[in-house]
Amino acid sequence: MSKVAVVILNWNGKHYLERFLHLLIERTKIANVEIVIADNCSNDGSVEWIKTNHPTLTLIEFNRNYGFTGGYNKALEQIDSQYYLLLNSDVEVTDGWLQPLITAMDKNPKVGISMPKIKSAFDRYMFEYAGACGGYIDVLGFPFCRGRILSNIEKDSAQYNMDREIFWASGAAFMIRSSLFHSLKGFDDTFFAHMEEIDLCWRAKLNGWQVWVYPDSVVYHVGGGTLPNDSPVKLYYNYRNNLLMLYKNLPGNRLHLTLFIRMLMDGASAILYLLQGKRELFKSVMRAHDKFLEMRSEIVRDEQLNSTKISSVYNGSIVIAFFLSLMKLKFINIGANIK
Repeated sequence: MSKVAVVILNWNGKHYLERFLHLLIERTKIANVEIVIADNCSNDGSVEWIKTNHPTLTLIEFNRNYGFTGGYNKALEQIDSQYYLLLNSDVEVTDGWLQPLITAMDKNPKVGISMPKIKSAFDRYMFEYAGACGGYIDVLGFPFCRGRILSNIEKDSAQYNMDREIFWASGAAFMIRSSLFHSLKGFDDTFFAHMEEIDLCWRAKLNGWQVWVYPDSVVYHVGGGTLPNDSPVKLYYNYRNNLLMLYKNLPGNRLHLTLFIRMLMDGASAILYLLQGKRELFKSVMRAHDKFLEMRSEIVRDEQLNSTKISSVYNGSIVIAFFLSLMKLKFINIGANIK
């Protein structure tokens, strides 16, 4: 049994493996840590490249693409380790990146999941969209981060350089106790990809575990490595899975009103896409709603568990708060120009 298994789930990411894998190996020289590549049936020569260039690494090959959720679930069933560190293939780790996570989780048995600070591989002074310095969620289920609200991304000026309990850890660099992962039966396979890590963190917190960010650990993330941010497919999964996550985990006394408001807000965003001429994105939102309504009858909710109070939820709408702050700033700017 290893202390930590760093597991990269790869799908047609050979160019990222060529760019980042040797850095991972060089910068992860810690005793009892293994690196595992699980390949989701790539057709870009990834498997052949790994076998030729890194023959000593553990390689797990799948016969088809099981998505992020199914791929990791199947891979981690085969790996015996105290901790799993799930790492995207498009992540560059830094010297000493792993030890702060190990040390912190060894010291605090209540922490089930953790993450490093995630910065942009394109602009190293900026946070990266997918996780930044720790994820939160608002009362309507909109996720945001320390360092990123909606599409607004902050410069890293060490303003968040403190360990902090958060709501969710980014799947780009996600550390979890193996015992917790298996007790929760892993990621929800119905998600396939996107928001599955938020759902897993939510379920962990409902079961009494904590999720933390440790900014002494730093990685750089390219982002959009599998699907670009404006992809209709990615948009579909994000909208559908967000509703599934809310339906699964919200307490009963908040469930129906929250879903009603969220679906209205989603509908408004779909109309905005249509007015902007983005018909494919409009269709993605509509398909996501239709599929959610179809799938929710299959979800079994645990009303007693869902009523558990959990921390790190913003008791307001981050969307409304963000746009109000923009409007306030706009009015200030207008006022500054009036002589």
